[in-house]
Amino acid sequence: MEILNDEYYMRLALNMAGGASGQTGVNPVVGCVLVKDGRIVGMGAHLKRGEGHAEVHALDMAGERARGATAYVTLEPCSHYGQTPPCCERLIREGVSRVVVAAVDPNPLVAGRGIARLREAGVEVSTGLLEPEAVRLNEAFNKYIRTGLPFVTLKTALSLDGRIATRTGHSRWITGSEAREAVHTLRHRHSGIMVGLQTVLADDPELTTRLSVPALHPARIVVDSRLSLPETARVLNDAAPTIVLTTLRADESKAERLRRLGAEVLRCGDGERVDLPAAMRALGQKGIGSVLLEGGGVLNGAMLEADLVDKMMLFYAPIIVGGEGAPAAFSHAGPSEMSAALRLTCVSTQSYGDDWCVTGYPERRPEDPPGAAESPVRAGKEEG
Repeated sequence: MEILNDEYYMRLALNMAGGASGQTGVNPVVGCVLVKDGRIVGMGAHLKRGEGHAEVHALDMAGERARGATAYVTLEPCSHYGQTPPCCERLIREGVSRVVVAAVDPNPLVAGRGIARLREAGVEVSTGLLEPEAVRLNEAFNKYIRTGLPFVTLKTALSLDGRIATRTGHSRWITGSEAREAVHTLRHRHSGIMVGLQTVLADDPELTTRLSVPALHPARIVVDSRLSLPETARVLNDAAPTIVLTTLRADESKAERLRRLGAEVLRCGDGERVDLPAAMRALGQKGIGSVLLEGGGVLNGAMLEADLVDKMMLFYAPIIVGGEGAPAAFSHAGPSEMSAALRLTCVSTQSYGDDWCVTGYPERRPEDPPGAAESPVRAGKEEG
């Protein structure tokens, strides 16, 4: 049985925030619980960019009961005017007497100012409760607001011997239905899905989110250095936006035909291959704050070598594929010594039917990723 204390209510707020993952665009997910005299009087979560924040929903529910209440908030209440008014002023106006904050907002427009304003108004504030969980919940927002770059999660399904297809290129299906459903949930929670041209040529995927309930379709991103994408490819239907990343050398007439089919063509670099750091900057400037990388071995390896992967989710099936020439999940030069192999940290595992997922974060990633752009907030674009 859980003990009824500050942590209990903060976990409830975290659960509410997590339930809205994928729905807030480049904004953070936030949960708020209002408690007075041992009773929950208000609850809320931030559900959509530009609409009411978690604190507003909770205060609206509580009404007059908010006066003298304690607010448990997963992220520091905002103190600036964006697309919505500042939440700290609303908390003060409604007479909340105490605010418990899990994590300070990394947004430079807030970054401690909300907490300072509350204390200035005589509200008791405590911080840091369940902070690691709160930070992890907003890992994509935290990177994007600091660097202007999307948070990249590399996802792949592979056999025990590291193969993503047979020697003939057949890859459906490596994992079972439960793992595939988990992947579609991941798609719902990301702003974009990125694949390479070879994945499109081999599988002709639609790259949409398919669940038993309505879900969000992220932008479809295809890395295609020479603009060889077939004009009949299913990623060019109108189910979701499509972005094609290419180079300055690619044929402009083909680019124009793709535009007429509804795709957006972004030229990233003037070399033979797409400049991946430049591509991430371009995606960030378009407001894509998180990318689910579902590439083949070549694109996966190139993204790792460019140090552009923030998180890895490897879905293993209990099968051995073998076969000379069967493609591997990562096709890049790699280190010459085992001591230099990429290591994952904060590793966790979760089972999905007979399959299981290994999740971790690449070690030795620099604090500021290569090609980090100025934060869109620093450049004057406000969240809200």
